[in-house]
Amino acid sequence: MTTSAKPLDFLWFIPSSGDGSYLGSDDLSRPSDPAYFREIATAVDRLGYSGVLIPVGAACEESFVLAANLAAVTEKLKFLVAIRPGTATPAYYARLASTLDRVSNGRLLLNIVVGGSAQELAGDGIFLPHDERYDHADEFFKVFNELIETGKSTLDGKYIKAIDARLGLPPVQQPRPPIYFGGSSDAAIDFAGGIIDKYLTWGEPPAQVAEKVASVRKAAAKHGRQVSFGIRLHFIVRETDDEAWAAADQLISKLSDETIAAAQEVFNKNSDSVGQARMVALHQGRRDKLEVSPNLWAGIGLVRSGAGTALVGSPATIAARLKEYQDIGIDTVIASGYPHLEEAYRVSELLFPAIGLPGPRNQLRSSFGATQVFGGGGHGGNVKLASGS
Repeated sequence: MTTSAKPLDFLWFIPSSGDGSYLGSDDLSRPSDPAYFREIATAVDRLGYSGVLIPVGAACEESFVLAANLAAVTEKLKFLVAIRPGTATPAYYARLASTLDRVSNGRLLLNIVVGGSAQELAGDGIFLPHDERYDHADEFFKVFNELIETGKSTLDGKYIKAIDARLGLPPVQQPRPPIYFGGSSDAAIDFAGGIIDKYLTWGEPPAQVAEKVASVRKAAAKHGRQVSFGIRLHFIVRETDDEAWAAADQLISKLSDETIAAAQEVFNKNSDSVGQARMVALHQGRRDKLEVSPNLWAGIGLVRSGAGTALVGSPATIAARLKEYQDIGIDTVIASGYPHLEEAYRVSELLFPAIGLPGPRNQLRSSFGATQVFGGGGHGGNVKLASGS
């Protein structure tokens, strides 16, 4: 176990299948809207986040296309986009990745997505059994990495055949954009050890995360490699712990038992993901078992597939919980909150100062130096701080 004083690398999330204020309800919901995604991206670019995760799936906007759109309206924001081996050839993905890295001036991060819903994978033409998908992905990335690092590759493999494949234009980042990956099965961890730069875990209790970190480090060491670690979490941060827990309760206040049961049935029926099974095991579909570790709340996982836990509390409380993950080896957080535009502000304004992050970039001076307080936004502007107050 190591302790790091370096601030976390903090990314946000683009909800490219839609957004809302209440889980399991259409009240105050926001449908998928590219203009809204641009609002989120430009806000988090200014608020001090280093990047955004763009999800992949049949219900989501296509991640490479959306990232290219958002890159045009942002300055420093990086884009973590998905490669799903089997939906296209390694040569085609190499062209996509190189071009996006070039048009964004080196702001691309790559996220390998091998698993998920078996039903969705079948719709994408992927019919391999769970563990065999990782054998396929290993061959896929042999070709992809050679192409994007050297411009050429040949492989006559069991799953991938590429004869004298070529990439004409290299990416900006050398030797290639960083590769992220998350997977909890033994096959996934073995795969991760030989390929990736950063391993991502969903928000499990610290003891479980520590076990994963140790397993991935061991797998990487077999290949003479080292990897770094990140965690995918939702956040409900308010000025006090009580306010934060009230907000968590409100988020699921319109969620019916029938909706929970239907969602859990889909997870059990359609997914062979070990990580998804671990998420479900945290709460078992029950409302009375949602705080699965101090301040780690599994209410989101009642209906959301994938990452289903949130850190809930005041800035000081959440900072302490994040420090526990940092001590395990986590150096990156991929965060989200509902709705994503407003919660991006809350996390930046409330939490960032507590964890040593600078917050909004390029802020203009608000006065000539005299201390002022917000005066309500009227035509008279702000007011000078009263002496002695």
